[in-house]
Amino acid sequence: MDPLSYLFSLEQFGIKFGLDNISTLVTRLGHPDRAFRSIHIAGTNGKGSVTAMVDAAIRAAGHRSARYTSPHLVDLSERFVIDGRPVAHETLVAAVADVRDAVESLRADGSLTAPPTFFEVTTAVAFELFKRARVDTAVLEVGLGGRLDSTNVVSPIATAITSIALDHEQYLGSTLAEIAFEKAGIIKPGVPVVVGDLTPEAVVVIERIARARGAEVIRASAADAAPFTIGLRGRHQVANAAIAVRVLGVLNARGIAIPASAIASGLAEPGWPGRLDLRRLPDGRELLLDAAHNPAGAASLASYLQERRTMSLPLVFAAMRDKNIRGILEELTPVIGSLVVTRASNPRSADPSAIAEQARALAPSLDVSIEPSPTDALAAAWRRSPAIVVAGSIFLLGDVMRQVGVS
Repeated sequence: MDPLSYLFSLEQFGIKFGLDNISTLVTRLGHPDRAFRSIHIAGTNGKGSVTAMVDAAIRAAGHRSARYTSPHLVDLSERFVIDGRPVAHETLVAAVADVRDAVESLRADGSLTAPPTFFEVTTAVAFELFKRARVDTAVLEVGLGGRLDSTNVVSPIATAITSIALDHEQYLGSTLAEIAFEKAGIIKPGVPVVVGDLTPEAVVVIERIARARGAEVIRASAADAAPFTIGLRGRHQVANAAIAVRVLGVLNARGIAIPASAIASGLAEPGWPGRLDLRRLPDGRELLLDAAHNPAGAASLASYLQERRTMSLPLVFAAMRDKNIRGILEELTPVIGSLVVTRASNPRSADPSAIAEQARALAPSLDVSIEPSPTDALAAAWRRSPAIVVAGSIFLLGDVMRQVGVS
């Protein structure tokens, strides 16, 4: 089996919390996670945007930087960005092959009693890629939660928690306090943690854990981002930019020089597709792509559509079965002109008929239709309007970007 086929075969093992596998794996690899300085970013929403901004600013300051994010939109290499570019295919294949060899060795001698997950291996691959590229600094986005996420084997020089909202409740808990506890697991002794605008119950949990670990809590506010132009659309990106500014301030205090000009560059051009991402096709048609896949993200998209007075557009929508679909639809149905429901090319994609039923119950007067594939859904939406919105699942965004040839 070729290395990438091996990697994708691990998806069958699903999500597994815990640091035992990744700790064993990085130890066998010679601890590539210690070959660079790391910045660790957690949060329900916004962590990818903050990761992108911080990475771009570090690069603009002249440092060799990398970022690790998930999931990817179109190609696996998007997860591993070095010097602002996704890693080359052959470089990625070589790293996956070496990590696979380490896994097989660990399985053979009994050090790993079960196969690692897809995310555990991709995290080890990221560390290995960044070590081989000799990057100075890597900005790492938490995959899920924080405390037991595979990325949490690193010893960062700065951490951030962008937001706390209900998402992945089956893994992280059903209250904001429980979710905050999982996110706060990335806080390390003596390492400053930057936090965004959080609810009081989340703040109490994070401050308690930070105090116990001797970690300074740095509160970001919109004023921190006020002097800068923010390249990503949406009012919510002001909060994300403010967190990025304060993280970069921590880096400055810790000896990584990031001048104001570099911060400005990172915030203005972070290179982060699929987030209120307006694309115009050669024939003049438009699509607004947004990775809103939980109610809080959907609320940000709805706010943007209201601000832009574009509340009559068709929405192409798909969602994963484990998401709060009703909560997402409650935010979006009041601000769209019609809804075209489809299924993303992911086995976890929810039944379009069930989604449509929920939408009709919430908004009886809304025009709701079902199409079997993203391709059909795009065509149906564009028959209604030359400008459309695509949201509800990152996997749907990837399908659409492949279909229309944008990346």
